[in-house]
Amino acid sequence: MRRRSKAPSSPLPQRDGVDAVRVRLPEDPEGLWGTVLEHLVARYGGAVGATRVAEMAREGRFVGADGRAVAGDEPYAAGRHLWFHRDFPVEQRVPSEVGVVHRDERIVVADKPHFLATMPRGRHVTETAVARLRRELGVPALQPAHRLDRLTAGLVLFVVRPEDRGAYQSLFRDRAVRKEYEAVAADDPGVGLPVTRRSRIEKERGELAAREVPGEPNSESRIERAGRLEGGLARYRLVPATGRTHQLRVHMDALGLPILHDPLFPVVREDGAEDFGRPLQLLARRLEFVDPFSGELRRFESRLRLSGRA
Repeated sequence: MRRRSKAPSSPLPQRDGVDAVRVRLPEDPEGLWGTVLEHLVARYGGAVGATRVAEMAREGRFVGADGRAVAGDEPYAAGRHLWFHRDFPVEQRVPSEVGVVHRDERIVVADKPHFLATMPRGRHVTETAVARLRRELGVPALQPAHRLDRLTAGLVLFVVRPEDRGAYQSLFRDRAVRKEYEAVAADDPGVGLPVTRRSRIEKERGELAAREVPGEPNSESRIERAGRLEGGLARYRLVPATGRTHQLRVHMDALGLPILHDPLFPVVREDGAEDFGRPLQLLARRLEFVDPFSGELRRFESRLRLSGRA
């Protein structure tokens, strides 16, 4: 089997902690694209508009491996690599800082606040944990080893050196990381706890919330009551054995204990302005794993606290 050669490094520096987009021009057996611009319009015109793509080409926004601007009328050449910086959306700043819990030559363990995405996606680009940390720590190669939902706060493991990332990502893929969460929800003595919830969770494209469906279980969570609070609320300890989208939120809702201030469960609320005063009461409290390089057992605990208020 023929191996694809490694892509060259980006000639463009990061902008606001965000990497340039890399484009590899694909094979064109039907001869659809005579010029570079024709392909770029076909590829990105639906998202940003053909006019804007043409403007970016005229502005010299697309560059080749040598860092020189690529003219839109240059002949199409399959296999060529191009880079460009996207137009960043206007983003509201999340009014909480990313706290560094641990830092060494290989990893950074950070406390991601509620409402901040882990990495660029959709309308959240510069207002992400990885972009902020790259800027604040001066570590442009920093990458997350896993992802935490935007509305969930707590511990995220970042990798300093690209060559180490695969080893740490494998820990999460192989379920070799023990993760413990804390949540606040209604205190219902009628719900028998502790319990291990197993179910099949699926999330359809275009739907905001994942849901339980019939079928072979693909998710498992241990749920325990951890203490009572005022106002008919309680704290819960959640230990997931798997990592499906919205898993803990789905399982808590299925038990009749939707997490406090959850905008998706039990009912999807209309999308509107962020209410920073009412964050989802879910926190990634602890991470524990054996370091793939040192063999040391690493344990980290969040410094954040849930408000526990309705």
